[in-house]
Amino acid sequence: MTLHTWWLFTAAVFLLAATPGPNMLHILSRSVEIGWRRSVAAMAGCLLALVLVLTASAAGLTTLLLALPGAFEVLRYLGVAYLFYLGIKAWRSSPSAAEDTAPRLSPRRSAFAIFRGGFAIGASNPKLILFAAAFLPQFVDPSRPQAPQFTILVATFAVIESFWYAVYALGGRSLAGHLARPSLRRVFDRITGTIFIGFGLLLLRTKPA
Repeated sequence: MTLHTWWLFTAAVFLLAATPGPNMLHILSRSVEIGWRRSVAAMAGCLLALVLVLTASAAGLTTLLLALPGAFEVLRYLGVAYLFYLGIKAWRSSPSAAEDTAPRLSPRRSAFAIFRGGFAIGASNPKLILFAAAFLPQFVDPSRPQAPQFTILVATFAVIESFWYAVYALGGRSLAGHLARPSLRRVFDRITGTIFIGFGLLLLRTKPA
């Protein structure tokens, strides 16, 4: 892999990661609910899921998964169900004036529970597996050792993704100050819920090539 190829990959991933998706929306909403610092656990969960999926794809597990009858469909429907669950949960939330001065998630909720939610979001989208299988290999030189090249690409992806996580989390922190009114918080929750359901519907239409 040449330096030129790496720069092309970096530019493409930078633009791709900036596009709002389930991970970014989850981190934004967590930052609004529990603050920037506690949302770091959600970022870590999303990032770990992404790195694991990319690494698995680099190791050739994507081909194995798609070769197993029904495996992709099961994964896809689980992802759809989880996104629908998040959307419905956001729609049904009812912020009150008492909730506006404190995080809506229980302060007793552990960092691990927040991490686990982020990991579930990151791992629930099989489109990432297809993306990794179709996108990453295009930047790998088959005439050179592939493991170091995949390591560089996955590490680059993780750094860029982390940058955008921080941007969205800080955006959520700024947004939280404007959501002090229950009516505005309700609108935000319903927009968030609608987007999650929309992601679920898009995922429902996803078919392996």
